[in-house]
Order: sequence, then C-alpha cells, then structure tokens
Amino acid sequence: MYILGMESSCDETSAAVVEMGEGVRAIRSNVIASQIETHRLYGGVVPEIASRAHIEAISRITYQALEEAGITLADLGGVAVTAFPGLIGALLVGVNFAKSLAFSRGLPLVAVNHIHGHVAAAYLAHPTLKPPFLALVVSGGHTCFYRVDSETDFVEIGGTRDDAAGEAFDKIGRVIGLPYPGGSAIDRLAYEGDPHAIALPSPALGGDTLDLSFSGIKTAALNYLNGKAQRGEEIVRADVAASYTHRIVEALVKKTELALAQSGMKTLVLAGGVAANSHLRTALEALCQKTGTALAMPPLSLCGDNGAMVAAAGYFEILRGNFAGTALNASANDDGTCTSINSTGLNQPDIIATW
Repeated sequence: MYILGMESSCDETSAAVVEMGEGVRAIRSNVIASQIETHRLYGGVVPEIASRAHIEAISRITYQALEEAGITLADLGGVAVTAFPGLIGALLVGVNFAKSLAFSRGLPLVAVNHIHGHVAAAYLAHPTLKPPFLALVVSGGHTCFYRVDSETDFVEIGGTRDDAAGEAFDKIGRVIGLPYPGGSAIDRLAYEGDPHAIALPSPALGGDTLDLSFSGIKTAALNYLNGKAQRGEEIVRADVAASYTHRIVEALVKKTELALAQSGMKTLVLAGGVAANSHLRTALEALCQKTGTALAMPPLSLCGDNGAMVAAAGYFEILRGNFAGTALNASANDDGTCTSINSTGLNQPDIIATW
C-alpha cells in the first residue's frame, strides 16, 4: 500500500510516499522544503512566516513526491497528515490541503499525532521493530518517555515539566552567538570544550520520577554568561557548549535507565529532532550495551520533521480504521484538543526556537 504523508507542524513542509505492507516498509520519496535560511535572521521560527511558507510549498512538493515515487494519485491507498501538536497556523495548512486532496480523490484520510510520527520513523529504519518498547522522544517542543504498547497506543510515563531539551539547546546556542538552529551547532562545538568546566544543575529531578526540568539549567547558564559579560571576562563558548551538553545528556541517560528498569522494556526507541545529537546517541548506545537493551534509532535524515514518518504512522492508523472525516481540524495540543488563542492567532510565543 502506498501512503502519502504530509507534515507542516513547524518550519518544514514535507510530502513523502511510503510503501507499507506485509514485510514491506520502504520510503519511495521524501521531499522536504526547509525554512532554516528564512528563520535564521530571527534566531528562531516565526509562526506567521512559517505558515505562509507552507502555503507556497505544499502543492509543489506533493506532486514532486509523487513524481519521485513513480506513482500517481490513483495509486495511493491513503493520505496521512500531521494534525497535532504543533504551531496551529502551520498545521492548518497541511490539514486543509490533505483534506481537500483526499476527499477530491475519494482517498482514506488519517490524522497523525506528530509525536507518534517521530517514533514511526524507527519502523522505517528497523523493519523488524515491533511494540512493545520504550520510546524517548526528544525535540524542540517535546521531551517525553512513552510506553508504546502497539503502533497506535502510547502511554506517557514521564517527561519534562517545563521546557523541552531541544528548546534548551537552541536558547543557549542563540545566546552564545551560534547560528540557528543552535542545537546542532552546540553539538559540534561541544567536542572542542571541557564538559566539566562549568558547574550546572542537572535537569533530572530527584527520586523515582521519570520527569525532568530544563528551566533551571537554562537559567544557570544564562546567569553564568551574564556574570562573565558584566565582569568583562572571556567566555569560552566551547566550554559552555560542552558543559551544557554533558549535563543534559547525562540527565536524559539517567532517566532513560530508570525508565527501562521501571517499565521492564528490553527495547528502546530514540526519536525526535534531538535524536540527531551525536553525544546523546553515543551515550544511549553505551547505556543499552550495559543493560542488554536493543536500541533503535532512525538515521539522521529521519530525525527531523518529515513526511515519511507521518506516512508510516498513518499506515497503522489505516489498519485500525481510525479514519478522519471532513470535520478534521488541527490542534496545537498533544491530545488533539483545541485551546484558546492569543491576539497573534497562535497559542505559541512569537518566535519558537526549534531543533
């Protein structure tokens, strides 16, 4: 079955064709229109600009994805679209386009949870992967542990109580003058510094909880940087990147080890934009080797937002008959519910730092 997947939850417009079936999990095309250069001027994603860019790109990349896959609309078995969570204006572009396309061609339409999509990227990279397993989703907007009971059944068992790890990386990267996206720049710079040069608090909360908090380490890093600047002292950016990365990765690994022990799972899936962080990937590989846990990580090309992961997740929604109707709407929330919006039309900050 060929599934068209559409993603527009933040600053990347993507359309992909994935072939899914018994013994088949293959990406036939995965077209991504990135907005990084557009938002680099602002140091983060500007929601209104992102929404307009999605409108300009979505039709073009959809037909490009079909052409690269060597199929037509008549060959599709369904259309999957990210409906939540994300920037509401950006999501609406993808949802409305997907609805129009699906119903004009009489194709099944399914709504996909963006987080489920990130996890589904692992199915494409690891064809034999099956639930149940533990999933750690780390991105610019989310840092959560999930017990994945089936391809469509997720139970959140822990996560951040405030900011996400990706947002924390981007914020400090921007403050020390690294180019957007700051998270990937910090990843590279951290290899040049001393991970123990600066004392920073751990984002891992104490006790048996699986929760984390990244607001404290962000504040501590900002205070360190401001203090250095006020005293006219040199700021060694590599040491900041290394120390900051070390504490965040250390906290994520600590809570992952606890989550594995509490859940009894023998397989770990790492997903999300921050799954591309080389320090985190290396540390989790070491943890899984120590604990005898199978580790499934998508390649770097599938860590960021993309249509292929949405198509893969959509396939399992189709199998379970979770079809969407013409009333399908987008939502900024994880549970797909709508909330009130502010005067800008978005229940997000004016600039969103993502990775």
